[in-house]
Amino acid sequence: MKKSILLNAIILIQILIVPSFCSAQKFNDLALTPPMGWNSWNKFACDVSEKLIKEIADAMVSSGMRDAGYIYLNIDDCWHGERDSLGFIHENHERFPSGMKALADYVHSKGLKLGIYSDAGTQTCGGHPGSRGHEYQDAITYASWGIDYLKYDWCNTGELNAKEAYISMRDAIYSTERPIVLSICEWGTYKPWTWGAEVGHLWRTAGDIVDCWDCELGHGIWTSNGIMKVLDMQKDLRQYAGPGHWNDPDMMEVGNALTVSESRAHFSMWCMIAAPLIAGNDIRTMSKETKEILTNTEVIAVDQDKLGIQGFKMFDYGDVEIWAKPLSNDEWAFCFLNRADKPNPAELNWKENNIYDDFFHKKAEFNKQTYTIRDLWAKKALGTTDETFKTIIPAHDVIMIKIVPKK
Repeated sequence: MKKSILLNAIILIQILIVPSFCSAQKFNDLALTPPMGWNSWNKFACDVSEKLIKEIADAMVSSGMRDAGYIYLNIDDCWHGERDSLGFIHENHERFPSGMKALADYVHSKGLKLGIYSDAGTQTCGGHPGSRGHEYQDAITYASWGIDYLKYDWCNTGELNAKEAYISMRDAIYSTERPIVLSICEWGTYKPWTWGAEVGHLWRTAGDIVDCWDCELGHGIWTSNGIMKVLDMQKDLRQYAGPGHWNDPDMMEVGNALTVSESRAHFSMWCMIAAPLIAGNDIRTMSKETKEILTNTEVIAVDQDKLGIQGFKMFDYGDVEIWAKPLSNDEWAFCFLNRADKPNPAELNWKENNIYDDFFHKKAEFNKQTYTIRDLWAKKALGTTDETFKTIIPAHDVIMIKIVPKK
C-alpha cells in the first residue's frame, strides 16, 4: 500500500512540476536512422504471448536478423491485463506469466530492445485499456519494465486533438528519463508529418497495410491497402523525413502472402523511401528466400544511410517507375520498379539525365562524372554510367542498383 501511495505521489509531482522546471521533449538522440525490428501484429494479431516473444527473440539472433540491424522486438495489441484500483496497467498474466519486466530482461540479454503497444484513446483497437487519462502512469510502468519503443495507436479517441494527445504521451515518456522511441500511429489522418518531428520519432502516413500487391480491402468504415497503394500514398512527403523523424508507411509484409518477387520489391521500395524496416512475418519458420531478402545488408544500407534522405520517383512510365535516392559520399541508389503482371524492359541514359535534388541540394552530373554500377540483389558489378543502363524487370519485381563515383 505504501508503495502504491508513493507511486501516485510521484505521478502527481511529475504532472504538476515537470513542465515548470524543464522543457518536455522527445529523446532526440534516438532513431537517427529508420528503426529496424519486428512487430507481432501482421502475422499474429492478438495471439501474443511470452512464449512467442521469447521464440522470436531467439530467431532474430539465430537467423542473422539482429546482426543485420533488426533491434526492436515489438509486442503489438492484446498483451494487456486490467488496470488495478489505482489505475496502473498490468500485463495479461496468463499470456505473460513471468511478467513484462522479466520478458524485457530476456530480450535485452539477446542484444535486442523490447517494444510495446498502447492507444491514445480509452481503449486499444483490440478493446483493451487505452492510455487516455493514464499517460504518466503508463509511461512510468513501461520505464520500470525496461521498454524501449512504444507504438501509440489512435482507436477510440473521440474528439481528441491528435497532436496534443501525442504530446501528452511524449511528455510523460520524457519525464521518466528512460529513452523510448515513440511511434505515432494515427494513420496519417491529421497529417502528422507536419507536426510529428517535434513529438515522435516516426509517424504512420497511411492506414493499415495488407499482404497483397495492389489491392484495397474494405472493413466497413476503414480500408487496408496493398503494397503499391501504400507506396503511392507517400507522394510529396519526403521533405518531412530525416534523422530522428521518419515517414512510416507501416510494417512490412515480406514473407507473408506475397510472392518472392513481390517481397523483394516491397523491401526495396521501403529502403528507397527511408522507411522504418519493421518485419511482420513469422521469422521462426521463414523460407530461405525471405531470410535472404530481409538480411541483404547492401539493400539495408540504402535504407540506413546516415544522410537520412528519402528517395523520389525520377521517372514514371506507367507500369515501370525509376526511383532515385541520394546517399553519403556522393553515391546514389536507383530502383527500377515493375508494377505489371509481366516482365518489362527499362533503360536509363545517364548522360542525358543529370539529377538535381533541389530540396536536399544533391546532384549527379553524369556528363561530368563517371560512376560504377553495382546490382544490389545479384551482388555483382554492372559496368559504368558511360553506357546506357538497360535491363528487363520481372513481373512485380525490381532491379536495384547503387552507383559510386569512379576515382
